[in-house]
Amino acid sequence: MASMTHIYTWLESGAPWLGHLSPLFAATCAALVLVAIGGALANRGGRFGGAVRSAGNLLMLAVFALAVMRFVRMDPEFDAALHSIGGPAQTVSGGETRIPLSADGHYWIKAKLNGVPLRLMVDTGATVTALSGDVAQASGVEPDTLRPEATVETANGSVTAAPARIDELRFGSVVARDLDAIVLPAEGGTNVLGMNFLTRLKGWRVEDGVLILKPHQPQVEAVSDEPQAM
Repeated sequence: MASMTHIYTWLESGAPWLGHLSPLFAATCAALVLVAIGGALANRGGRFGGAVRSAGNLLMLAVFALAVMRFVRMDPEFDAALHSIGGPAQTVSGGETRIPLSADGHYWIKAKLNGVPLRLMVDTGATVTALSGDVAQASGVEPDTLRPEATVETANGSVTAAPARIDELRFGSVVARDLDAIVLPAEGGTNVLGMNFLTRLKGWRVEDGVLILKPHQPQVEAVSDEPQAM
């Protein structure tokens, strides 16, 4: 899937002769032309026509695959569903949690929110950690009615988010407590780990496509029931 994404990226940046024409639209037109020409030649009994028509059909399949990858790149909710099927596993080494880059181009963390398993997408462009409404309810994260709501820009437009506080978020060698968050009204959306979490760490960096998180006081997985906060 990553290679298909690279192909589409190359078509967007490496084919200036297309001008403002969409690479997918151009490829679709070319495939239809090949199928039409191949069909006409095949009706005359030539083998070459069959080969041309087959090439057009293969091009149509490639266009469909590229369209799917384009959708994956644009829709983070689809990313989350795809990643839940499988992906590179996070590991702990030397007190640091290492998260490989997923095929969708994002860093996904498998964590526990107040003891409830969930996946979060690391987003350095997000100021605060954000949870979908269903995940917040399942993990006991309740909106703080004493603080004002905030307007958040999403892919589907502006929505009103309720401020909240996470009691405990843990994964790998990291434990965070009393973490500010916002709860989005939509259900089934992407849960985002924002900069308000990353700035709590002793440090974080990216090396060879791997996101490395270093807490102040690393926890030992499955050993201590009461790990130290970072």
